[in-house]
Amino acid sequence: MTYRTRKRLALLILAVGLPVYIVVAVNVIALFDRPSILVELVVYVVLGVVWALPFRYLFRGMAHPDPDAAPADRAD
Repeated sequence: MTYRTRKRLALLILAVGLPVYIVVAVNVIALFDRPSILVELVVYVVLGVVWALPFRYLFRGMAHPDPDAAPADRAD
């Protein structure tokens, strides 16, 4: 997968997928009786980390310049 494709896919996941995941997570938690605030905090922290694990490879190196670009095209 090219750097440009990875960058676009990462943006799509962050702009569309993450808000959908948040809504689904909040609605699933709302199905149960509200737990104590500490338990709820732990659940949300765990869910906040778990969503990114499958996309670890995709997000890695996104802040770096395009490694496939010519040296003149890089913004250093």
